Amino acid sequence: MKHLFFTIALLFASIQLFSQETVDSLIQIGIQYHDEGQYEKAIETYKQALEIDSESMVAHAELALTYMHSGDYKKSIRHSDVVIKNGDDIALSAYITKGSSLDYLGKTKRSIRLFKKGIKEFGHHYLLHYNLAYNYYQMEELEDAEESVLSAIKAKTSHSSSHLLLGYIRSDKSQKVQSLLSLYFFLLLEPDSKRSQTAYNLLQQQFQGDVEKNEDNPNEVNIYINADNLDSEFNAAELMLSMLHVSKDLEENQGKTEEELFIDNTTSFFNVLGELKKETNEGLCWDFYVPFFYDIAISDHIDTFCYYISKSSNEKAMEWINNNEEKLKSFGHWMEKQ
Repeated sequence: MKHLFFTIALLFASIQLFSQETVDSLIQIGIQYHDEGQYEKAIETYKQALEIDSESMVAHAELALTYMHSGDYKKSIRHSDVVIKNGDDIALSAYITKGSSLDYLGKTKRSIRLFKKGIKEFGHHYLLHYNLAYNYYQMEELEDAEESVLSAIKAKTSHSSSHLLLGYIRSDKSQKVQSLLSLYFFLLLEPDSKRSQTAYNLLQQQFQGDVEKNEDNPNEVNIYINADNLDSEFNAAELMLSMLHVSKDLEENQGKTEEELFIDNTTSFFNVLGELKKETNEGLCWDFYVPFFYDIAISDHIDTFCYYISKSSNEKAMEWINNNEEKLKSFGHWMEKQ
């Protein structure tokens, strides 16, 4: 009898192991379908996995994510809730999926409350802070958005989306210098995506400063400074942006290419900020961006940096990158040491 019970137990364990392997395989197939944008096939595959194991939190979480990407936000929330109530480690991803789905449904305030709850439960995870910041940004609550995205960057400095969002926030606050620093860093992390082009265009726009030529006297220009920034520690750097824009018409810059002018201006911008830095200066810009970019400006890699971050929007920059692989490798090795 003991032998029979042992045989049955062993058989049951084997069936369980086989079932789990099948569930895991189906989930992997579903993920592949999802990554290929074949959401209907992914959904059907995850459902097959749940037919075998209805309590697979991974299957519920992946199904919620795919429903969200396919636009079925209510079903996404339903499956996210299953994961959240279970309290599994994967609940973090369910918080993010559910919060995003609530936002897509126009329930942004509920989404904000959910992300705040997630932060209390899981701590300072960068994606929770980033999504919270993005929701605040959509509601035009810029101060709260900035505070949250700074927390996201503190949690993960290499999260490109957080630097991009910070660039947009500070642009909307008319803080050109601070916005430029965020955009430069975003482009270093993500130089060749579709949103890189938008970021690069915004960077170029802000680099022009606030300058107006006198129509009656082309040699006379008016430079404007935002009154809100008069007492800013970045005031001198913002004035310099306008001066750099005017300098392109100087005789010494005649004949320079757009790429050469961008390198010159970027170098001057980074150098000036590096020289302006004082021990009393605090915050992400002074503690991280400025020292980092100043080191690039005084290195042998400033040209490579400028071409690299421009490649999404400048064919000549892309051509330069393709023809200077050794310089790009050297810049990469230099970056690894920073």
